[in-house]
Amino acid sequence: MDYKAIAEQTAQEVLGYSQDTSGWKVVKISKKITVSGKASEKFNGKIYRVEVIIPESACKVSDFLFRPDNRLTWDKSLKAYKTVQRIDSDTVICHTITQSFAMGSISPRDFVDLVYFKCYGGNVNIISSVSVDFPLYPPSSNYIRGYNHPCGYVCSPLQGNPAYSKLVMFVQTEMRGKLSPSVTEATMPSNLASLIINAKEGIKALKTSGHECSHRGHPSFTKKK
Repeated sequence: MDYKAIAEQTAQEVLGYSQDTSGWKVVKISKKITVSGKASEKFNGKIYRVEVIIPESACKVSDFLFRPDNRLTWDKSLKAYKTVQRIDSDTVICHTITQSFAMGSISPRDFVDLVYFKCYGGNVNIISSVSVDFPLYPPSSNYIRGYNHPCGYVCSPLQGNPAYSKLVMFVQTEMRGKLSPSVTEATMPSNLASLIINAKEGIKALKTSGHECSHRGHPSFTKKK
């Protein structure tokens, strides 16, 4: 499987979502975070768009979001997150296990995703992800295997104030199993807003620790042994 080609295509799709202004309907606003949604073209569900302004540079925000080593320290929706293969310094395959949510009505899912960092002109950074088949992590009876259609973050300097960044996140997750789509649609907007709140808190905590961007604007991964 040509993971790099899949990663490039996914990044282009996420970029396209960021340029698509039609059909979005606001479904939640919380703590200056706006969540919008519309029907996905990938599956019988919704694609969500989450927008927020973060008082940190786009370089540091995208660096933070791409780093798998600290993901569990801030993302409270996950119970496990592991890099299982490094394709190159920009591309990794990760295995994720979520917490149960919606008061236990949605059981934990696991995902195997291809995660990719891409920098476009104008200092626009995209961190894209899409579920892929990975023979070393086949579906198991322990968890329902979910599927992420092209998702990702688009991070860019805020116009007129590059010390701040605009972060736009796109999510279109197929939970699978016997879960009713209505349950997912009722809970997803709040979960996505909470994810961004947790990310902002994680970025703030990292800032106080004096972390700086790598010279490329994102970290290089050591080769998995």
